[in-house]
Amino acid sequence: MEVNTKFTSTQETALEYLFDNETTEVLFGGAAGGGKSFLGCAWLILLAVKYPKTRYLLARSKLDSLKKTTLNTFFEIVESWGMVAGKHYTFNASSNIITFFNGSEILLKDLFLYPGDRNFDSLGSLEITAAFIDEANQVTEKAKNIVASRLRYKLDEFNLKPKLFMTCNPAKNWTYTQYYKQAKEGTLPIHRKFIQSLVDDNQFISKHYKTQLLTLDEISKQRLLFGNWEYDTTNDSLINYDSIINLFDSRGLDGRKYITCDVARFGADKTVIMVWSGLHIEYIKTIDKSSIDVVVNELKKTQQKYSINLNDIILDEDGVGGGAKDFMRCRGFVNNSKALLGENYQNLKTQCYYKLADLINKGQIGITCPDVNIEKNIIEELEQVRSKDQDKDNKLKLIPKDMIKDILGRSPDYADAMAMRMFFEIDENFGRYFVQ
Repeated sequence: MEVNTKFTSTQETALEYLFDNETTEVLFGGAAGGGKSFLGCAWLILLAVKYPKTRYLLARSKLDSLKKTTLNTFFEIVESWGMVAGKHYTFNASSNIITFFNGSEILLKDLFLYPGDRNFDSLGSLEITAAFIDEANQVTEKAKNIVASRLRYKLDEFNLKPKLFMTCNPAKNWTYTQYYKQAKEGTLPIHRKFIQSLVDDNQFISKHYKTQLLTLDEISKQRLLFGNWEYDTTNDSLINYDSIINLFDSRGLDGRKYITCDVARFGADKTVIMVWSGLHIEYIKTIDKSSIDVVVNELKKTQQKYSINLNDIILDEDGVGGGAKDFMRCRGFVNNSKALLGENYQNLKTQCYYKLADLINKGQIGITCPDVNIEKNIIEELEQVRSKDQDKDNKLKLIPKDMIKDILGRSPDYADAMAMRMFFEIDENFGRYFVQ
């Protein structure tokens, strides 16, 4: 095999770190199209070919995304280097393992934090020689640390250092605090390196790509085109991603029991019932679109089971929810009603979402959720809790629900049910369990 690849100067800098005797972690972050995935795949191939019977990890948050994107980059590289499938390497799509002619392997894995696998036991007792995490900004710091702990396979045999290579686009999470910020401040530990990448660093990128990025919204353009880590996305996203993930590892503050319910209105919407103990969600029930009778019966069963006062049950009374509220004789939640206590929000719904974001970011809310799909939906919905420009009266607003539905392909039913709980937190007069 003959490697005839010209690396950019930025990629060459990264390669120097990936082959030195001091660096163990390299974050290659910045603009989209900076040649990050190409470098990660090329590096793994070079290692696998050079060191027989070694083992490597190629990972991303979701395996499906990995196969549709990063794996295609891998195939492009091996083809350009004259490697032939079936001769120089094989790919088993069932086991998700790439095996080279010399016995080396690259394992494809996802690093999504599933409810039943908090410690990534799915990796088993896996030992690897080196690892590449693509789009590391989409995985948790815990996932990264666990992968790093598995870097020990055949290192001594070939006199190698443990190496973890990560790529990402700018994000205000652990990639920012642990790498970019420390690199900027000159406090980055010697074993870690950060490399900023920009579109212009990639001499092989299509001439049309930059033009396409220029058409993006301002936030996306700052991040993906200019690689701007400092662009204040917190004015847009209200909830920190890691805080969302940590919901499922946390025990929220215990207290008085409540029920919140978002009643399905139409189409694919679902009725969501949540039972709270203080600020901990201990039970979630999802009902496909059904009659008011079915919803009311389920609410009554849940109320009796958990011994919850009617005054501590709240459901949205917009649309068909009004009928359920009348039958239950509980509290109603009107999304577009005035904010409580005269606070400066467009409406009650906005006020409650801001309160929810605040408590999640403070780590005061927890969720028990054994259902992987529900957890996934909650995470996706809370990621879309974003602010919008203030209205003409300078009141705080959220992006419209219709926009969220366009992004998700569904209504944010779980997030709405969570936000309703904040009704009791904003004013102590509405509940004894009040958090300052």
